[in-house]
Amino acid sequence: MSEIRKKPDAPQPSDKTRAQYETFPYPARDPKDEDKRLVVGSPGNWDEVVHFVFGGRDPSADGKKIKVLVAGGGTGDALVMLAQQARDRKAKVEIVYIDLSESSRKIAEARIKRRNLEKSVKFVTGSFVDLAGQYGPFDYIDCCGVLHHLPDPDAGLKALADALKPRGGMGLMVYGELGRIGVYHMQEMMERLSAEAGGRKRLNLGKALFDSLPATNWLKRNPFVNDHLQGGEPGFYDLLLHQQDRAYRVDEVFDFVEKAGLRLQQFIEPMRYDPTTYCSRHDVLDKAVHVPFRKRAALAELMAGNITKHLFYVVKSDNKIKPPVPDRHAVPFFVRVDGAALARSVAKTGHIKINFTGLSVTRSLPPASPGILSRIDGKRTVGQIYELFDPSPDKYEFDAQFAVMYSVLNAANLMYLHPSK
Repeated sequence: MSEIRKKPDAPQPSDKTRAQYETFPYPARDPKDEDKRLVVGSPGNWDEVVHFVFGGRDPSADGKKIKVLVAGGGTGDALVMLAQQARDRKAKVEIVYIDLSESSRKIAEARIKRRNLEKSVKFVTGSFVDLAGQYGPFDYIDCCGVLHHLPDPDAGLKALADALKPRGGMGLMVYGELGRIGVYHMQEMMERLSAEAGGRKRLNLGKALFDSLPATNWLKRNPFVNDHLQGGEPGFYDLLLHQQDRAYRVDEVFDFVEKAGLRLQQFIEPMRYDPTTYCSRHDVLDKAVHVPFRKRAALAELMAGNITKHLFYVVKSDNKIKPPVPDRHAVPFFVRVDGAALARSVAKTGHIKINFTGLSVTRSLPPASPGILSRIDGKRTVGQIYELFDPSPDKYEFDAQFAVMYSVLNAANLMYLHPSK
């Protein structure tokens, strides 16, 4: 189902941005690839959404139809993931896709059709800043990599917030300033060279300029951005030649969210926004760890240097929902990792190694972890897992070890909880 809706009396986003995505739909996707893989990621993975937005309770689990907006859906990664996951769990869902680019929409439509998911999706061409309210309100809004390309990101986020149900939430991604060092130098160089306004001439000049840069250039030395190397022409253009582009630091993300009447639930992955991930010296961090989350996260960003994107979940500022915490009635389950393989690895080494954009982080896990991990099946509660131990460990010691283990795995987005039924 497709619609083209535009409000002629409303200010429209940059014509250059629209023209870019008509010429270079991003990311580059072939609908035929849907036969062999599903692109998944953050934000928008439904287990993740339920954990951070709905407190561990899936609003679609009781048969109620939920409404989802994919704002600035591009070539359809988030759209396809959300629609496919909804069908897999037999959920009733209505998904509205809005994007400026007809070229991008056609690719997204073809991917949805390839998976026979058309009945759950409505396609709209236009600006979600103008149109989101007409199709809402929504239980969940996904807006990944779009707000930072708007002429007025604050107005864009406010429009989405106004289209959100009181107990709904959003998954967002905006660029991180510090990890993208060199990207904005490249954009400035193009401006100083009075590059062509758009299209293939701009791309060819950009490629020639990049190839000529010395090894000392910040972009050439930055190993954390690679879309210009691996993303084809759309990736090169989107990363280095965009003419409507800004980035945020942690403090700016908090200000951005709060100005729209929203509250930041958590960054993805939480461990990346913890100063102790990068420094274990208590004498150094003594005054930095016992401060509000915002200050800790801002320090961690400065320490890390490799955060190229801020992915995070938000809810309305008056929505007090929190992600679930461990207790005897909670059901733990794995995401993005094979639980059995993890249990075997931890049994051998006593720790887990996690990689974050070129940074390897090792965390020791409590002695009971292998036994706990091997008994997690996504159905058993923490209490039931405890009962499977023979001999049974001390209850309080078990609970303490589970909490420590869970805090590590949850901070790496490898384990979540949901309440028992």
